[in-house]
Amino acid sequence: MKEIIRIAVQKSGRLSEDSLSLIKECGIKFYNGTGKLKSTAFNFPIEFLFLRDDDIPGYVADGVADLGIVGENELVEKDKQVETIKKLGFSKCRLSLAIPKGEEYPGISYFEGKNIATSYPNILNTYLKSRKVNASIHEISGSVEIAPSIGLAEGICDIVSSGSTLMMNGLKEVEEIFRSEAVLIGNPGMEEVKKSIVEKLLFRMNAVQQGKGNKYILLNAPNDSLEKIISLIPGMRSPTVLPLAEKGWSSVHSVLSEEQFWENIEELRQAGAEGILVIPIEKMVL
Repeated sequence: MKEIIRIAVQKSGRLSEDSLSLIKECGIKFYNGTGKLKSTAFNFPIEFLFLRDDDIPGYVADGVADLGIVGENELVEKDKQVETIKKLGFSKCRLSLAIPKGEEYPGISYFEGKNIATSYPNILNTYLKSRKVNASIHEISGSVEIAPSIGLAEGICDIVSSGSTLMMNGLKEVEEIFRSEAVLIGNPGMEEVKKSIVEKLLFRMNAVQQGKGNKYILLNAPNDSLEKIISLIPGMRSPTVLPLAEKGWSSVHSVLSEEQFWENIEELRQAGAEGILVIPIEKMVL
């Protein structure tokens, strides 16, 4: 029987969407219809388990799944014996303390002797201890934002993306205690044959992510400015320079990060670059 690896992915929500999008961009084809809890890829030796995000670290630690994609917040909160293989750069958020928006906030001492509702008691407890604050932590599994309005707690500690949910519930963010993004985790005791499959998966993931972070740049440049323009778009090794039909001009092709391009765009134009095209890169292998 051909060896396969199992990867645990959140069964619904933003993290699930981002995770499956990355896997599909890696050229891996599978069916994940509504309500489906397990699926096998058609063209890669991998099986998917669709689980609750807070169950994923445990499944990976126990060896039920070889890999998992989970938020760092859940990984740290559950504190399971797993290996963090790769940060994935999506589903970024923060874990923050919040209080009713009408309250004055003098600093972290506000929470001394108070009650805080959260779904992340371990992360919160570690933070409060580091700040030498004694507070009572009330663990609840959902709808944390309602706790102050029903008298359960004076503040909350919860995941924040845009802050709109806090505002809708009459709360304001006062302390950021943890930053999170999606990570790929693995079972430390994985067999060598499975590790080789994981390496192939990582190769594909890296190619997709490197492509997303860079752009293919084409532009026309006067030959007397080539040296300056090339210094502004150095590329992976060096730019490609091709002569145009019009004498005294060349076409310059290069790859660089989008951020670097925007930093240099004005200098490129001042150096005489024309007809600048910025093209997305689907995959990039270094």
